Amino acid sequence: MITGITGQDGSYLCEHLLEKGYTVHGIVRRSSTLDRPRLQVQYSNPDVYGKRLFLHYADLSDTTSIRRIITQIQPIEFYHLAGQSHVGLSFEIPESTCDLTAMGTLRIMEILRDQPNRPKFLHASSREIFGTPTVVPQDETTPQNPNSPYGCAKAFATQMVKVYRESHGLFFCNAICYNHESPRRAENFVTRKITLAAARIKLGLQEYLTLGSIDSARDWGYAKEYAEAMWRILQHDQPDDYVLATGTSYTVRDFLQAAFDHVGLNWLDHVQFDKRFIRPADAESLLGDPRKAERVLGWKAQTHMHDLVRIMVDYDMHRLAQGNN
Repeated sequence: MITGITGQDGSYLCEHLLEKGYTVHGIVRRSSTLDRPRLQVQYSNPDVYGKRLFLHYADLSDTTSIRRIITQIQPIEFYHLAGQSHVGLSFEIPESTCDLTAMGTLRIMEILRDQPNRPKFLHASSREIFGTPTVVPQDETTPQNPNSPYGCAKAFATQMVKVYRESHGLFFCNAICYNHESPRRAENFVTRKITLAAARIKLGLQEYLTLGSIDSARDWGYAKEYAEAMWRILQHDQPDDYVLATGTSYTVRDFLQAAFDHVGLNWLDHVQFDKRFIRPADAESLLGDPRKAERVLGWKAQTHMHDLVRIMVDYDMHRLAQGNN
């Protein structure tokens, strides 16, 4: 079972599990549209949807519906990826961010604790729990020091996973994910905003890109690889927490230059700045130490920033060339 199955990570994880022969159940929110582009291939395949892939309507605040679904399905693995995950937006909607991201996770763990056959559980945590880190790079033992509502909510959920694992003997794990991007990243995230703008400007569909600060450094990996790492965490014989990262750091400026270089443009000619896009507080020096995941799980990020940028820009160029503006 996957919460957030229609998101970037959830869709990649769904594909990976289906390839492994799983039957996959996803929890989705009811909306005014049935369009689920990240799952379109599986959703439109009659040999998959309704046979090996099932979607169930519920919301992270709707404990009764989630309990009913879990009780009926009795999953053997539960991947909790849903929540309000936009850091900048969390400053505008802190209450709902904390309710969905922190309390939503706690509600699910309480339901799982009551099941006769308790599934293995993975919580998709975030590098935002470290906020302004006390050490560089950060690993599983680094003290949490969040500096955003989203980071605080994730820190709570991450600590509660550990409490439930140690207090109740449950197979509950945290995947502490550093920034991971892909062509499936939503367009309100800065990385996709950059790659899409580079493609649109190259094709004459846009003239300028407006950004806030471009000096923050991030550890960027490929979401598809991180989804596979999440699966590996639940296949290990002991529950534990793992940092998922590339171990390399680049600034937004580096990402921006790589994207525009890839389409043969000088970003300085096309980028404007607006202080409205600057966060009230921003994490700095976020660099993950993934050696534990490599040593224990045999997982190592293969796609680093420059290759990731090329994947994303090429996708956007192709999509726009097909007339999808």
